[in-house]
Amino acid sequence: MKKNNLLVKTDQSDPHGLERIVLFSDAVFAIAITLLALEIRLPESEHLLEDGELLAQLTEIWHVYLGFFISFMVIGVFWMAHHRKFRLIKRYDSRLMLLNLLMLMVIAFIPFPSSLISKYPGQTATIFYALTMIVGELLLGLIWWYASWNNRLTDLDVKQRRRQFINPIATSLVFALSIGIALASPDLAKFSWFLILPVALAANKHK
Repeated sequence: MKKNNLLVKTDQSDPHGLERIVLFSDAVFAIAITLLALEIRLPESEHLLEDGELLAQLTEIWHVYLGFFISFMVIGVFWMAHHRKFRLIKRYDSRLMLLNLLMLMVIAFIPFPSSLISKYPGQTATIFYALTMIVGELLLGLIWWYASWNNRLTDLDVKQRRRQFINPIATSLVFALSIGIALASPDLAKFSWFLILPVALAANKHK
């Protein structure tokens, strides 16, 4: 019986289709990272600041620097994991494109929670940021589950397929842990996000 559902039809007739998905994804990652820098602003001033005043204001917005650095690294970790997975995905279909689009929607959204933790360093903004990242990691994991299930869009052994789940699961756990920490100390929760760096390096050390 012929399948009429176009959403599940694997497209092997367009050899450049998968490359276009990756290029579009890379563009979204690049734009999201660039937008982070636009949130770095000094408070409005009616006069030109003296050196001492400028230094004081530059020091006072340390939360903004921290938010930028963390978000830059988080998007970078997302990009590394996405890049690695799409190197292993050999085919694509409409469902993969849809899942990838949903994940990219979260990436494009990251500058907003990043701006929140820069302006509001308290519990609510910190938890909202962590929840955003968890959603993004779960979607990345869902992309890999869909592509690798029974080698639907990949050509790998079971061990290789399972290994690619390490990054999104481990990173999600870091952000989930930070939500509990944020209930006691939002600043400590933010610093716990630096754990994603060794987690990402460990998850991606195998070629």
